[in-house]
Amino acid sequence: MNAKLIIIILSVVIILGAGGYAAWSFFISPTSETEAKEPSATELAEHSVTTDELTTNLKDGSIVRLQFQLITDGEKAKEEVTARQFQLKNIVIKELTEMNKEDIETGLTELEENLKKKLNEDMQEGKIDDVYTINKVLQ
Repeated sequence: MNAKLIIIILSVVIILGAGGYAAWSFFISPTSETEAKEPSATELAEHSVTTDELTTNLKDGSIVRLQFQLITDGEKAKEEVTARQFQLKNIVIKELTEMNKEDIETGLTELEENLKKKLNEDMQEGKIDDVYTINKVLQ
């Protein structure tokens, strides 16, 4: 075989190998920057806000008392959520006036998601990652 042909074939193989490795490492291989790191319990506690208990009536005349734990994405968001507690109470009351006892028993996750979504629409410094119901009394 001709020496030039061997050099061309080796060059093509090396280029294809390097390109394949680069594509694999960029698109497929997980890296520490792209992996989603789960926050520790301490980090969750540092960025969480516990709301006051809220008691209100439901659409069917039942009474509910709820308390939430809001997990934010940072200190600034935590401060903003603390300042926006009046808006949270307003959103909860509006949501609950459309619900009855059965809705609370089966749709608590939906209520949490709605609270998260509506509060995040108003947030300017960070966001709310999760909403947890930590106290519920239904009469």
